Amino acid sequence: MSAIQNLHSFDPFADASKGDDLLSAGTEDSIQIRNQQRNGRKTLTTVQGIADDFDEKKLVKAFKKKFACNGTVIEHPEYGEVIQLQGDQYKSTRQFMRETGLAEDDQLKAHGF
Repeated sequence: MSAIQNLHSFDPFADASKGDDLLSAGTEDSIQIRNQQRNGRKTLTTVQGIADDFDEKKLVKAFKKKFACNGTVIEHPEYGEVIQLQGDQYKSTRQFMRETGLAEDDQLKAHGF
């Protein structure tokens, strides 16, 4: 029997500081939206880099109501508060942030596609 290859851990935040076109992870000028695979067809959407003057818990409450999904705010040791949403909510999150004036289109950075 060979070793199982799919048990290696995956860091969805690994590419946050790579590349010249991406700003560093701590920069408040960009909002990082990541879509990562959980198991099977299940996905998880994370939103990181929202300015401190916005309350993340109230944003999660609005996301949950608007998108009919579950969500939470987790404390990441390196990136601070990160919003996690259940399912593939990338397009919905991006559109919601543009409509409400939370971020401009050039401030939103996509990862995991």
